[in-house]
Amino acid sequence: MSMTTRVSLRPGERIFINGAVLKADGRMSFEILNDVPYLIEHEIMHAQQTVTPLRQLYYVLQTMIIEPSAMAVARKVFEDSMRGLSKAFSNIAVLEGLTMVHNQVEAGSPFAALKTLRILIPIEDSILGGSSETELKVVGGGA
Repeated sequence: MSMTTRVSLRPGERIFINGAVLKADGRMSFEILNDVPYLIEHEIMHAQQTVTPLRQLYYVLQTMIIEPSAMAVARKVFEDSMRGLSKAFSNIAVLEGLTMVHNQVEAGSPFAALKTLRILIPIEDSILGGSSETELKVVGGGA
């Protein structure tokens, strides 16, 4: 049995549900009654933000969720990326997180894998000597 998911959107905010894009006229909330892939606008990463390996992986997973027609290609890129990333990192937390990401995708849960990557990205930033100021930005970011 699937769990009900309650989603709240601000005026003008968009949500991507299984390939469809919906935009809120005003403040609204609704329930998703079945298991369907979705992303709220603030969870979306722009291609220009994919400046690190884990951000690139996030973008690939995001593509799997919001563009179901591109699933096969994105899945191949995901698998290729995972092979390289497991060799590129030596940090235990990142390696364990990548294993979790792979298992979540294998279990059909790319959304859960995105949540895991959101935890790993600040760790990657600290490894690379960057700051964690590069948070996920809103697509089409007009206020």
